[in-house]
Amino acid sequence: MRGRQRHRGSWHDHEHMTTNIHDSAPPVIARTDFASDFVWGCSTSSYQIEGGAQQGGRVASIWDRFCERPGAIRDGSSGARACDHYHRWPEDLDIGRDLGLNAYRFSVAWPRIFSGKGSRPNPEGLAFYSRLVDGMLERGLQPWLTLYHWDLPQYLQEQGGWNARDTAHAFAEFAHVMSAHLGDRVKHWITHNEPWCTAIHGHFEGIHAPGIRDFRTALQVSHHVLLSHGLALPAIRANVADAQAGIALSLHPLSPASARPEDVAACVRHDGLRNRWFLDPLHGRGYPADILERCAADAPVVLAGDLEAIAAPTDFLGLNYYFPELIAHAPGAAPLEARVVAREDVARTAFGWEVSPEGLGTLVRRIEADYDPAPIYITENGSTWDDVVGADGEIDDRERRDYLIRHLDAVRDTIARGSRVKGYFAWSLLDNFEWAEGYTRRFGLTHVDFETQQRRLKGSGKWYRAFLKQER
Repeated sequence: MRGRQRHRGSWHDHEHMTTNIHDSAPPVIARTDFASDFVWGCSTSSYQIEGGAQQGGRVASIWDRFCERPGAIRDGSSGARACDHYHRWPEDLDIGRDLGLNAYRFSVAWPRIFSGKGSRPNPEGLAFYSRLVDGMLERGLQPWLTLYHWDLPQYLQEQGGWNARDTAHAFAEFAHVMSAHLGDRVKHWITHNEPWCTAIHGHFEGIHAPGIRDFRTALQVSHHVLLSHGLALPAIRANVADAQAGIALSLHPLSPASARPEDVAACVRHDGLRNRWFLDPLHGRGYPADILERCAADAPVVLAGDLEAIAAPTDFLGLNYYFPELIAHAPGAAPLEARVVAREDVARTAFGWEVSPEGLGTLVRRIEADYDPAPIYITENGSTWDDVVGADGEIDDRERRDYLIRHLDAVRDTIARGSRVKGYFAWSLLDNFEWAEGYTRRFGLTHVDFETQQRRLKGSGKWYRAFLKQER
């Protein structure tokens, strides 16, 4: 079991975590400031970029169905076409190669591989990902494969989805098939992307597919997702020589809104579900006792052996970092009587997310101090802004460029302090379908015209290319 004794409340015992990116020029940073074997990549996900929703034997996912609900997606769109990566993947991998990446993180669409319970793996789906992986290797891109980035097959949802224990076993079979098929070429495997979003956004808040709003269901879903992670690891390792396997969590550094005891206590409670609910069981501690006590009636059903499976050692921890959270006591606010409040006078992205590079370093150091985890890879980090295509076709997104520079500087700083961060994946290679926001939010280093599918490297992408190629 990895881990040290956790000091309750340590998530908010940190320096002030706010940066105004407009206040000064970004720091000077060079690729040579990092180790020669540091992993440099971009991340994408299947439903957000692939399109080809009814091609190659793919069946419906929960996101296909969710997008059909009136009002579910901000602009009424879907990922049915997205970036048409299903057909344009060679061009997109060329972009990654030309940027100077040495790694590319992508996800497999489960609905491309299985069409029903007990079905045989779809040969067209397997062939697509085989071509995709070969294309990465031909371009010098190390494949980092994510098995689940939220697009559960709809037929499994109709059988109970993640609320059903059988789905965890179906996921283990999916992991077995993919690792047996690609394990000779893919060595880096991420079981799940952001289980918190699967559970809370999808099953408590209802703003993501499948759009359920029930806290008890959300907690049971979180357990089955974590269990499926534990069940998948042995399958991956059995099929992949020298496998490197882990999970990618969305985590946040937290601060109480004031020094009042009630705000401090609310911050600890919020941390219990936001961060510790996932980190604790993955590091052999089971679910946080304070949250189980508070949510006793809604606690998940945990069978003998489940926690041992979830705590199976991993080779790395993927960390998706975007913003810190400020927490206040909120009497009567279910389920934790805590709420996120806005910090004043800080820079924010077009999504309204606080810009805090310092928060990234704080978060990494707290995870390492409290859990002594496997080496950390920043598997997502990025920002959305109101990009404008100039008359000359250029996109001068200096805010995204400065965001990228400042966060890389934070990574450099935390490594200098002794942290074991081994790689960084920018989110994202391409503008894409941004879930409930549709196409209204752009995170890409590459601009995509969703009508013509033309790709244009933004100013931020050009900076990243110059940085990775050590140009001055």
